[in-house]
Parts: sequence; C-alpha cells; structure tokens
Amino acid sequence: MGIDEIIKKCEHLYNDLDFGYVKAWKEKTGGKAIGYMPVYIPQEIIHAAGALPVGIMGGGSNLEIIKGDAYFQSYICHIPRSTIEMGISGKLDVMDGMIFPAICDVIRNLSGMWQMLFKNKYVKYLDLPQNFDPEIGGAFYRYEIEDILSHVSQITGKKVSPEDLKHSITLYNENRKAIKSLYDLRAEVPHKIPTSEVYLLLRAGNILEVTEHTALMAQYMTEVKKRDIKPQDNIKVAINGAFCEQPPLGLIKALESSGCYIVEDDWVLGVRYIQEPVATNKDPISGLVDAYLTKSVSTASKYEDKKEKGEYLINSVKETGAEGVIFCMPSFCDPALLERPMLAAALTKAGISYTSFKYAENTGQFRTFKEQTGTFADSIKLWGGV
Repeated sequence: MGIDEIIKKCEHLYNDLDFGYVKAWKEKTGGKAIGYMPVYIPQEIIHAAGALPVGIMGGGSNLEIIKGDAYFQSYICHIPRSTIEMGISGKLDVMDGMIFPAICDVIRNLSGMWQMLFKNKYVKYLDLPQNFDPEIGGAFYRYEIEDILSHVSQITGKKVSPEDLKHSITLYNENRKAIKSLYDLRAEVPHKIPTSEVYLLLRAGNILEVTEHTALMAQYMTEVKKRDIKPQDNIKVAINGAFCEQPPLGLIKALESSGCYIVEDDWVLGVRYIQEPVATNKDPISGLVDAYLTKSVSTASKYEDKKEKGEYLINSVKETGAEGVIFCMPSFCDPALLERPMLAAALTKAGISYTSFKYAENTGQFRTFKEQTGTFADSIKLWGGV
C-alpha cells in the first residue's frame, strides 16, 4: 500500500461519522464497541475484555448541529454540542457504552447528560487521579480500572485473565513505540512528513483495531522514507493547547503552508499520553496504574503540584528542535486558556518565541490564522524570535 492509499484510507475514517469500520468489525467478530472521549483512557482494559475502543472527538466541520445547541450554553467549547448531536441523531448507536474521562466540567456534565439520554447503555465518568502518591491516587485509579474492566467484561461476556491484559498491554506498547518512531522521524525530516498526514494517521488509531493501526503506521514509515522532497525555508514549531477539541484538518494544512514545519503537537493526545512502555512483568493493572502516575505527559487537564509549569513543553521544544510555539486552543477551553499564561511566562523566561489563537472544530475560515502564523515564522527567520 502506497502513501496516497494509506492517507486516503485514514481520511475516509476521519470523515466517516457513521463509523462504518466499527459496524463492520462488530459484524465480523461479534464483539462490542466502547466509545470514549478525549484525552486519555486505558484502552488496554477494553481491548482485553474483547471490545473495540473507539475515540470520539466530536463531529468536526462535517456535522451540521441542529439539536445539539439546545443542550449546552453558547459560552462553552464546541465539542460537547457536536457529540450530543451525533448521539441523538443515531450516529453513535453502534457504541455499546461510552467513557468520559476527567477533562473539565463540560465533559463531566456531558457524561451526566449521556446517562439521562441513553439509559440502556453503559456510561462511565472516569475520574482520573490528581494525587500521584501510589498509596492514594494509585489506589483510587486501580479501583477505577477494575470498575471499568468489570463492566466491560459483563457487556462482552468475557472473563479477563491477567494474561489477557498483559497481551493487550503488549500490543499497545508496540503501538506507542510506532507512534513515537513516527514523531521522531517527523522532527528529524519534517519536509518529508506533512503533519496533516501524521494527524490523519493518529485519528485512524481512534477507530482501527490496535494491531491494524500499528501495521498501517509501519507501512507509512517504510514508504515515507523513500520520498525525495527538498526542505523549504520553514521554521520548526510546536503546537500546544489542542489536546481535546480538535482543529479542523484544513486549519492544520493552513499552518503548514504558512512557513511552519510542525515538529511537536498535543492533538489526539490520548494515543501519546503514556510516554514509555507499560510494565508487563508484574500485575498488569499495577503496570497501568504506575504508567499513569509516572510515565504520562503534562497537559492542562492534569494537575501536578510537584512539577514546574511549562517544564514539559520547554523540554519538548528543545528535544524536537522547535524554534517557537503556537498556542492553538479551542475557544472557551478553560483548561487550555487558564494554563496558557503560565506556559507563556515559562517560554519567555526560557527565551522561546510564541504566538496564539483560538479556533472551533467547525471553523471554516483559516486566512487570518495563516497570516498570523506566517508573520510569526517570518519574524523568527528575520530576527530570531524573542
């Protein structure tokens, strides 16, 4: 399969709001599908229980919202309205349950609304720990994992053994390794790997069974290394703030065509949330708990009282060779917007240039964003930034 064919497949999955792949997978396997909202859930436990984890990231610019606006205020982000629209219009009927991780008050409220609207479906609000003491937050997170595992096992009728869970963890470790290799290669040769393609590959991982997704990325990596493309006079940038509601694909392409090579980002963050392999040489649930407590990324929806704010972002900028940061945040995203001043202060202290703008998942006009980031790129090329 060539690059064009791979990306065409990913783009089809990205645009298919009727989840044809999920329906076909269920018919073929007789399995169940569990949807989840961004940013992170331990997909391994769903996979081990014989279900397909499916990432739901709103309807994007392909969905007209008719009834969804009646469920939420106008001064919150766009993703809950489009997700409700998908639910009440039947597009999410293929899901046998939904998990809503702790991101913000909006997603918490969305989970409660889901319980009222879909009384016959499994609904779980995953309250991720904010205390990273293994005896406190770790014990709490273990209870949450075991609760999800118990309910999903009841839905699928499969009793999960430790060996089942270790096998699923191994498969997701391989997937994480493939994604890291892709990101490392993009940082090294960004002119060969458009971020719009990387983004579509990651979005495909929200839908595809994990082994199929890992194989697809391996194919892409093999083919992309053959590309003979000369680098342009673009600056390297890191994107921050798009960890939940996603930017439209057209916006990503506009950023790339404005003189920027994107070498780091935080969109589709769930697939990159755990930075190192999850241990399989002990109790597998303990491995998942330890991975969250010690190997997960820093992001706005995660409270960390013992780490310097902005340290993770600055390290990412240095490791990828980025020359500046673009804060690309959804409108009304409280976690991202409240964190931005602290991150901006850390970047200024470190001598790293940045610019910022806000978008909505159904944004259709990208000219202003492109002009702003193009000016940002020119200023760094001409004057070296800060």
